[in-house]
Amino acid sequence: MSDLTVPALPTVRERPLDPPDEVTRLRQQGGMHRMTYADGHAGWLVTGYSAARAVLADPRFSNRPENMHPPIPGRLAAGKELRERGFQPPPGFFLRTDPPEHTRYRKLLTGQFTVRRMKLLEPRIEEITASALDAMEAAGPPADLVQDFALPIPSLVICELLGVPYEDRARFQDDSKILVNLETGAEEAIAAIGRVFAYLYDLIKRKREHPADDLISGLIEGGELKDDELAGVSFLLLVAGHETTANMLALGTYTLLTNPGQLAVMRGDPGAVENAVEELLRYLTIVHLGPIRTATEDVEIDGHLVRAGESVTLHLPAANRDPDRFPGGDTLDLTRPAGGHLSFGHGIHQCLGQQLARVEMRIAYPALLRRLPGLRLAVPPEEVPMRSDMSIYGVHRLPVTW
Repeated sequence: MSDLTVPALPTVRERPLDPPDEVTRLRQQGGMHRMTYADGHAGWLVTGYSAARAVLADPRFSNRPENMHPPIPGRLAAGKELRERGFQPPPGFFLRTDPPEHTRYRKLLTGQFTVRRMKLLEPRIEEITASALDAMEAAGPPADLVQDFALPIPSLVICELLGVPYEDRARFQDDSKILVNLETGAEEAIAAIGRVFAYLYDLIKRKREHPADDLISGLIEGGELKDDELAGVSFLLLVAGHETTANMLALGTYTLLTNPGQLAVMRGDPGAVENAVEELLRYLTIVHLGPIRTATEDVEIDGHLVRAGESVTLHLPAANRDPDRFPGGDTLDLTRPAGGHLSFGHGIHQCLGQQLARVEMRIAYPALLRRLPGLRLAVPPEEVPMRSDMSIYGVHRLPVTW
C-alpha cells in the first residue's frame, strides 16, 4: 500500500488508450491505496490484479447501491441523491443486488447465455454484420463507424434476443446514453429510467397477449417474475447488451487503426482472432470507473484490513495491466495469451453476456477489416472524441474512410 492517501480518484487520461498516469504510478507502488471519496468517505482504491480479483470473489463485499460511496463527483455522486429521495433500483435489476436475491435472478438467465447458445447465434450475427457493411459500402466513405457499424450490430442482436422491435431502438439508445453519462443529474436520470420502463411495461403487456420465440416471452411463460421484475431484467440486459459491445467494437477499431503492427496481426491470421479479442478486452478495459464494492464485515485483502462499511473502488484498467499478472501489460500485443483478465468482472457478478460479446467481436472485427481493406481514420487520431465523460469508455464518434 502506498504511504499517502489518494485525495480523489484520478480520471484525467494523458493518452486516450492508457489509464491516467497517476493511477499507473499508484499501481507501481502497490495494489491497494487509501482514497478519499467525493463525499469525504475514507475508503480504498485497488489498482493491483490480485487484490481486485480477491474483492470480486469475496461474498463479504456488497454490491448494493445504498452501501456505496461515490468515488467522483457528478453522475456517480448523483446516486446518493437518488437514494436520499427514496429512489431504489427496480426489482429485477440484479446487477445492484446481493445473494440470495441476485442468485434467484441470475439462475433464471444463465441458461440463456451459454457458450452453446451463443454459438447457435453466429450465423445470424454474421448476417447482421454483413448487412451493416453492405449499407456502409452503398453509402460510401466517409462514415462514422459508431453509428454505421459498432452500434447497430450489438443493438440488433440484443433486440432480437430479447424480443424488442429494432425500430424502437431510439426509445432506449438515447436514454442509455443519459444513464451512462457521468454528468447526468438525479432528475434527468429518474426521467430517463421512467421512459425506458414505461416502454418495457408496454412491451411486456403486448408479449403477454402475443408471445413469441424470444427471451422476454420465455421469462413470461416461466411465470416466476412479476411485470416489474421482468421490466428490471429486460432493462439491464437491453442497456448492457449494446452499450458495452458497441464501445468495444469502436474503441477496438480505433486502437487497431492507430497501431499498424497490431492491425497486421489481426488481418494476417484468422486463427489468432479469438486471442486478439481477449487482448483488446484486457488492454482497453472499457469499464474504467469501478466497480465499487463495500465490505459488510472486516476483510483482509492482500495483507490490508478493509473495515466493515468501507467502500472499495476497483480500477480494472490498472489491474488488467498489472505486470505481476500480465508482464509488459502496458503494451498491446495481440499474440499475448490474454486469458484471465477482469474486463468482464469476476465472481458472482461476472458479466452474464460475456460469451455473446465475444462472439460479436470475433465476427465483426475480421469482417470489417476483410470487407474494407483500405479502412483508415478520416481525421487525425487526436481529433477523435473519447468517452471520458461516460462510465463506459470508448469513442463518441469514429470518422473513417477507405
